Amino acid sequence: MHNTPIAVSVLTGFLGAGKTTLLNRLLKDPALENTAVIINEFGEVSVDHMLVEQASDGIIQLADGCLCCTVRGELVDTLAELIEKSQTGKIQPLKRIVVETTGLADPVPVLQSIMGDPVLARMLRLDGVICVVDAVNGAATLSAHEQAVRQAAVADRIVISKAELAEPHEEASLRARLSVINPSAEVLDAGRGEAGVSQLFECGLYNPQTKTADVRRWLGEDQAHNHQHHDHHDHDCEGHGCTHHHHHHHDERVKSISLVHDKPVSYSTVEMFLDLLRSTQGEHLLRMKGVIEVVEDMDRPLVIHGVQKLLHPPAWLPEWPEGPRGTRLVLIGYDLSEDYTRKLFSAFVGEPMIDTADGAALSDNPLAIAGFKA
Repeated sequence: MHNTPIAVSVLTGFLGAGKTTLLNRLLKDPALENTAVIINEFGEVSVDHMLVEQASDGIIQLADGCLCCTVRGELVDTLAELIEKSQTGKIQPLKRIVVETTGLADPVPVLQSIMGDPVLARMLRLDGVICVVDAVNGAATLSAHEQAVRQAAVADRIVISKAELAEPHEEASLRARLSVINPSAEVLDAGRGEAGVSQLFECGLYNPQTKTADVRRWLGEDQAHNHQHHDHHDHDCEGHGCTHHHHHHHDERVKSISLVHDKPVSYSTVEMFLDLLRSTQGEHLLRMKGVIEVVEDMDRPLVIHGVQKLLHPPAWLPEWPEGPRGTRLVLIGYDLSEDYTRKLFSAFVGEPMIDTADGAALSDNPLAIAGFKA
């Protein structure tokens, strides 16, 4: 049996953004030894020069120790088959799996496949979502396709490709737009060599080497600043050659909400808040990440990570990162009600707003929840 869960990274991005080009380059890095790559078609990945043997149906063994396999049936079945082969010695033990989505895919169902299956949830850990955005066509794609906005919104890392082909002001405008859609993602330029293995992988919450930096990044104090300026962004561009305000139809539906509470809370309070939030807003939640100071164990932060209604098994970090303690939650949603979410959070952490129930009233009398209008 595997004692250490296998890290899974999801590579997403719209058609023609450059996912496969990035993947081909990453596969040549020795650091990705013992990695399996799940793709849709072998033809998209140039593995011929590295091909060693056909390890089994649908799985190709590469010379550098990587595997490539195609999605056959459900992604869950493909992942389970890979894990079984890794555990039984039919293939080498895997350290990492990279899932490349199709260009039109919403990555959220892929994340749900990884986190929603009870067996897979124990065997795998979601490392992070990498989204590739084309500097030349990215702005037009975001304007035309809701899926492209959702891909960028759920990402931990956004890789800008083809920047050398775009005008400088186009890339700057695209970066500004992406920072509004997803203020917690790190934006990297592939052309400048910023999108290597070390920058793209181990960007989750559970890696001992990098967790502190990432916790601080997606819980950064500047997120609240970014979010407060969200509504004004369109107008700030007026007269500066920026067309940002003309095509925000999809962008404006994405919200990144930071919830902050500076005192420890009980584990049961966290559970009740998350249960109620997921039951009422689950369809609108794309991702949720948080570090929580729990009264039952204040020496270690509790880390939570969710996708829509699914919650990854909570994990304890060995120690607090530098900076403030308390509860820091980041919710990324599509048509998510910020007013409802903030009122609900305030009620549960004991800071009820005017004309709202407190946590005790909500938990003692579930009917009181009807007073909250999503």
